[in-house]
Amino acid sequence: MTKTRYADIKSFISKDGSVIRELMHPAAHGNANQSFAEAIVTLGKGTRLHQHHRSEEIYHVTSGEGRMVCGDEVFIVHKGDTICIPPGTPHRVDNTGKTELRILCSCSPPYSHDDTELL
Repeated sequence: MTKTRYADIKSFISKDGSVIRELMHPAAHGNANQSFAEAIVTLGKGTRLHQHHRSEEIYHVTSGEGRMVCGDEVFIVHKGDTICIPPGTPHRVDNTGKTELRILCSCSPPYSHDDTELL
C-alpha cells in the first residue's frame, strides 16, 4: 500500500497551463498503471488545447464551473460531473465560474509530459 498526504505534495504548472498536484504517480510513489492528480484552473483562465497519444483521462469536477472542449463537443461542466477523454482527443477546459475550478484527473497509462501534445 502507498499513501500520500495532500499537504506534502508540491504543485507545478503543467504543459497545458493548469496547476497540477500529482496525488499518486509511479515516478514518485511506486504505483504501476495509472496516475491520479488534482488540477486547478484559476479564475478567468483556461488550459491550452492539447491531447495525449496514449493516456485515457478521466476528469471529475470537485468544485467550480467551466466550459469544456472535448473533440468536436463543447459543454459546461459543474461540480460532480465526470468526463472520460479517450487517447488522441483534443481537449481543454476554461474556468467560467466564480471560484477556482478543481478537477481530479486519473490517467492510464500514467501522465507523461512526453505524451502531451499542445495543439
